[in-house]
Amino acid sequence: MDLASLFQGEGYFADEGLLTAVHLALLLDRPLLLEGEPGVGKTELASVLSRVLDRELIRLQCFEGLDSGQALYEWDYPRQLLRVRTAESRGEDIGDLYAEEFLLQRPLLRALRSARGAVLLIDEIDRADNEFEAFLLEFLSDFQITVPELGTLRAEHPPVVVLTSNRTRELHDALRRRCLYHWIEFPSAARERSILDAHVPGLADDAADALVSAVQDIRALPLLKRPGIAESVDWARGAAALAAEGSSWPVALRRALGLLIKDEEDTRVLADRSEEIFGHS
Repeated sequence: MDLASLFQGEGYFADEGLLTAVHLALLLDRPLLLEGEPGVGKTELASVLSRVLDRELIRLQCFEGLDSGQALYEWDYPRQLLRVRTAESRGEDIGDLYAEEFLLQRPLLRALRSARGAVLLIDEIDRADNEFEAFLLEFLSDFQITVPELGTLRAEHPPVVVLTSNRTRELHDALRRRCLYHWIEFPSAARERSILDAHVPGLADDAADALVSAVQDIRALPLLKRPGIAESVDWARGAAALAAEGSSWPVALRRALGLLIKDEEDTRVLADRSEEIFGHS
């Protein structure tokens, strides 16, 4: 499988290190743990991988307080209660209140029961509590769960698992050992240019070069929130729209900065260096 070509066909330009990590994760059936700053393409990789493999993408968005019930399954208590009341009012047998029809499948159970196997994205695992991380380690080891009322449910086709983390807290070594790990850097100038060519077609060469150079310089500044790939693409689209209305390219870049920089303090930092980055305009 030529992952580089397949990913590029989806507009995702991965470097050799990331491609190797994905290849080994698929080859060895290991969860892939991706870390890196926000905006480097961690979440998007799972989406692209699902399309390349022609598998359903199932996403579990982690947050503080997430528990196993919210991630695995819950029983539909309102429907169960309605069944009880309806049966009683009609003098009928209540039946099995823990049949499949009352089972609400949450992302982890859906991934286990996917007919063709799924790509399971466990997004921002660092936002979840330590207790959930420990539970997740057991789930990833066996790809099975026990529902007391139904028995043990095992995956016929284990999901391809991608975990992402922005390092808001350190993950346990036990989880790291279970996964294949890769840190995603911000793209090089050449790779970012390829991304712009794919996502902002028709952008003039000199404009694309100027924008990529500016983005690379801006990321080198002491910012609170360095702009990611999605922001640079949005910036290119916005600046191109303004240039089409008659603004010169340097002016268009300045006017569209709200698509790139999303913090007041960062705006001030950039203002002090704007002439250096954008030149006179």
